[in-house]
Amino acid sequence: MTKQTLLLEHNYKAPVTISEKAPAIIMLHGFGSDENDLFSFASEIPENYHIISLKAPIAMQPYGNAWYNIYFDDNDGKFSDDEQAIVSRDLISDCIDDIIEKYPVDKNNITLLGFSQGTILSFAVALSYPEKVKNVIGLSGYINEAILTKDFKNNDFSDLHVYTSHGSVDMVIPVTWARKTKPILDALGIDCTYSEFPVGHGVAPQNFFEFKNWLATVNSL
Repeated sequence: MTKQTLLLEHNYKAPVTISEKAPAIIMLHGFGSDENDLFSFASEIPENYHIISLKAPIAMQPYGNAWYNIYFDDNDGKFSDDEQAIVSRDLISDCIDDIIEKYPVDKNNITLLGFSQGTILSFAVALSYPEKVKNVIGLSGYINEAILTKDFKNNDFSDLHVYTSHGSVDMVIPVTWARKTKPILDALGIDCTYSEFPVGHGVAPQNFFEFKNWLATVNSL
């Protein structure tokens, strides 16, 4: 399968056996990174997946990209541009439709795998448009309810599964923010596994093995 043109620039790895029912993992990188970052996981992910690693639309200087800007000032401290985040949320949603149209993926078996800002957007897409997402693997992020659709609590989440993890000594996104994720998802009736690892803002090796095993388990249901 050759790489197609999508709404967003991306890296692509085809499954070993192409079929109309192959599941897909869509990767969303963090602030200041690019489509090559999480794509480094591709060789370690089972060969039956389409792997599509998207590049965020906002170019940063001198390098890297972002899904939305994060501002720093003396008055308000660090804060996120939620309006830009909402635009990116819907752009990713549209890109999922684009992927389904152009790649032979199983539209009922799409996993979003995000890191940091990519996790925040993964949650935003899955909670706003759960009909498009089966699984979320959210690494080092949290749920920002300000960027979800207005009536998201009325959505049908019965087919959504979430694995989320965080570093217990993360100095970028406080672990206290991440610890709110499972209670929020539990209240919505969403199947959620939450883990912490003794690392900072990154992915520990045992974290990687745990979410791979989790994905194999939920996709066998």
